[in-house]
Amino acid sequence: MADVMTMEDIRAEASRLNIDLSAVDWNSVRLPPGEDFGIKSDDEDLNEEDSLEFDAGFGNIIVVDNLPVVPQEKFEKLEGVVRKIYSQIGVIKENGLWMPVEEDTGKTRGYCFIEYNTPQEAELAKEKTNGYKLDRAHIFAVNMFDEIEKFMKVPDEWAPPEIKPYTPGIYDTKVKMSLKLFGVTLQENLQHWLTDEKGRDQFVIRAGSDTEVLWNDARQVKADPVYKRPFWTESFVQWSPLGTYLATVHRQGAAVWGGASTFNRLMRYAHPQVKLIDFSPGEKYLVTYSSHEPSNPRDTHRVVLNIFDVRTGKVMRDFKGSADEFAIGGTGGFTGVSWPVFRWGGGKEDKYFARMGKNVISVYETETFSLIDKKSIKVDNVMDFSWSPTDPIFALFVPELGGGNQPARVSSNVMKFHVSLFQIPGKEELRQKNLFSVSDCKMYWQSNGEYLAVKVDRYTKTKKSTYTGFELFRIKERDIPIEVFELDNKNDKVISFAWEPKGHRFAVIHGDNPRPDVSFYSVKGGKVSKLTTLKQKQANALFWSPGGRFIILAGLKGFNGQLEFYNVDELETMATAEHFMATDIEWDPTGRYVATSVTSFLWRPRPPSFLSPEKEEEIAKNLKKYSKKYDVQDQDISVLLSEQDREKRKQLKEDWERWVNEWKRYHEEEKMERQMLRDGEASDVEEEYEAKEIEVEELLDVSEEVIQDV
Repeated sequence: MADVMTMEDIRAEASRLNIDLSAVDWNSVRLPPGEDFGIKSDDEDLNEEDSLEFDAGFGNIIVVDNLPVVPQEKFEKLEGVVRKIYSQIGVIKENGLWMPVEEDTGKTRGYCFIEYNTPQEAELAKEKTNGYKLDRAHIFAVNMFDEIEKFMKVPDEWAPPEIKPYTPGIYDTKVKMSLKLFGVTLQENLQHWLTDEKGRDQFVIRAGSDTEVLWNDARQVKADPVYKRPFWTESFVQWSPLGTYLATVHRQGAAVWGGASTFNRLMRYAHPQVKLIDFSPGEKYLVTYSSHEPSNPRDTHRVVLNIFDVRTGKVMRDFKGSADEFAIGGTGGFTGVSWPVFRWGGGKEDKYFARMGKNVISVYETETFSLIDKKSIKVDNVMDFSWSPTDPIFALFVPELGGGNQPARVSSNVMKFHVSLFQIPGKEELRQKNLFSVSDCKMYWQSNGEYLAVKVDRYTKTKKSTYTGFELFRIKERDIPIEVFELDNKNDKVISFAWEPKGHRFAVIHGDNPRPDVSFYSVKGGKVSKLTTLKQKQANALFWSPGGRFIILAGLKGFNGQLEFYNVDELETMATAEHFMATDIEWDPTGRYVATSVTSFLWRPRPPSFLSPEKEEEIAKNLKKYSKKYDVQDQDISVLLSEQDREKRKQLKEDWERWVNEWKRYHEEEKMERQMLRDGEASDVEEEYEAKEIEVEELLDVSEEVIQDV
């Protein structure tokens, strides 16, 4: 081990040698082999993992069936196609691809053997390509060579499999080794936090350089800590949509963390200078984004986008280009690029993602990460599009151009795959509505994908002002009927619009006054009906509870954090509160708690419930029956909180008495000094002294002035 120098020693030595440390490229410094100068690398854990063993048996061989049967003159072409597909997954051994042929005809037999360097690569190749569609007549069937013997020993009579008990945190050795190939070490059940006996939720908060995950516990005055780490991220943290992972962002790329009682690093995604990340709804994929300054100031920034497989860390597709190519659509980003660039569709199955370009919408499928039908959808002058949250349906908006006779257009398109003798993707237009004299449009999907509300700002006949109306698409109904409705005062400015989650109601903040109105509507029964209007509210944002029914009317920023909790079922205000200058409001996933903040605060999302809608409705109807056992727990919580309050008051009293006693001790220690200052008077009792007033005259200045007689 070399001698260790302090930073001061390094600066002194650099000064002696006339070396400018600020000009040194530290990334180019290389340590001698085997030397770490006592500093453990962040990558040391990878070196400590068990090295992968190369298998000399048949575990590294796969059998690919359902290949085309071709004559000898097409053999090399077919072999090249197969080699290209499977060499992307792992390293094929020399002479490791063998495709048998018929001796008499020279034609291939419709299958081949592929030998990889490691069993892990072979396992991954089987997983990735079993069911791969080479063309409409050839779908690969892939098996491990070792499995052939197992298939030959299948008994004639079926016997039920042995049921083994589930053991959390224990994984099959092959699974562990396969994932180690990609740097993943499985430590614990990643969904274990959902089994919390108290039914608590977690949240993450950042303060300064510290990032901390905590339990929200009503039984405690303070949140219960889960995991805390300084400098955990260099930019921000982000939960995955179902709460499985916590992502961190670094200069070298992104990383995801998870676990039961702690947070282990599960995977890294190399992407230098990454600035933004975005998960697919089902957490299968992670999109990373970076922007790089051009060498020529007249050129635009260069953008790099990678789509990673979250589990394996493999780059499934990358996109590179100028910032101008990715500057269309979205809500915000860096250097003119809108974010998110890609929008995911098809619900949580992560089947499709799309982006908008100039006059086109490019839709990709994740089986091959290529364009559907190998071409984009051409839509002249398309301004925006939006996916349904649950189905492979998107709505798009084409603005009005030129004269008033050319309408704006809102249409819905669906990608459906028809299983038959062959399979082709379709791009069917389901519904179209022409809108005239349009100034602007904005689309709002209901969380279940049952309704789409299109807010339409139209010009008046004079073209000097606008008014607002709504077009409601009933997506699940036959022929997708459309209903048009307007506010009582159609000239009111719409400040905010929000659907009730999983419900049929929506709320609108509207008006031009400093204190606007809030109206609630229902679309149940086939028509729009107004429930009520709340006059003159200090609100500019709406936040529905995840379970519906309750909503927060929030006055953020300029309204100084005014909050009103409203029960839409009973049409009554439950409570009011204030959080001065609050910028963010977050409901917890259960709808039991609300967090208001002016810092980075994020509840950990929960995956959807396994209960059917009928079961949830049955529980809601019989809530009193189910809640009896929780009433006792609530009473215990109340007693516990009271006890905690008493302990807190007791602690405050003890702290006060400790402070008083400390100052009494100081008072006693300084007694002699005070006596000297009082010319020997010993008493500290104020009443034993007589107050005297002494007048002191002091001549400040004398001046003489001669006044002449007039």
